[in-house]
Amino acid sequence: MIRRRLYVEERVSPTAQWGFRLALFAVPVLVLSIVLYRLGVLDFQPAMVAFGTGLFLAAAGGLLGAIGFFIVWESGWVGIGRAMAAVALALVVLAAPAVVVARGLMLPPLSDISTDLEDPPQFRALLLAHPREANSHLFAGASAGAQRAGYPGIKPADLSATPEEAFNAVLALVQKRGWHILDATPPRGTQRDGRIEAVATSHVMGYRNDVVIRIRPTAKGARVDMRSTSRYGTHDLGTNAERIEGLMADLSAERRKH
Repeated sequence: MIRRRLYVEERVSPTAQWGFRLALFAVPVLVLSIVLYRLGVLDFQPAMVAFGTGLFLAAAGGLLGAIGFFIVWESGWVGIGRAMAAVALALVVLAAPAVVVARGLMLPPLSDISTDLEDPPQFRALLLAHPREANSHLFAGASAGAQRAGYPGIKPADLSATPEEAFNAVLALVQKRGWHILDATPPRGTQRDGRIEAVATSHVMGYRNDVVIRIRPTAKGARVDMRSTSRYGTHDLGTNAERIEGLMADLSAERRKH
């Protein structure tokens, strides 16, 4: 006796399938954009386009996943697992960039921050290593009011230490952060300011930011001024101010130990 099996074709939601595929494909696109930029294969603009494409794919995949979830729920088709996976993956990928952008939109659109707005530290060594297409190193005095309003805590550090001691303390902190130092000129009495020029690289994306630190003698010791500027873009999303505040806070804490 021949037994016949009844096969019931289960319909799979194409919306859920494509949502999962797009969300999954977004991951290697994002990773490649970061890796290729860090390796110098991609310039800033192509890397940003690739990174933005990855975010778009993740968002599209999450949206299709959400739509596919309701389609599967109503129709009884197969694919609810893939729909939920697409939404979860999109949330994981988009969460950190969304937080950074949301916070940055509440800050003034600046890309050059200085503790001295009247006489900002000037770049010298970095002018030679400055890409042509990057932002200018000329400080925009018109942005001083926006900086005061958006970052009232950005101030120089006045230390009860000799300029040489202040220079050595700052240099140690810069080295600890792993910034690439292009120039480290110690102060020489009242004849020469101390200065440190370095390139700070962001942890995840590897974006390069130029930093110059100036140490000047004062009646009570030394004054440390710092300037941090983004090489590309008109809005740093608060990263330059964070960099300055972090180093100044560490410098003050280090000097309190002595």
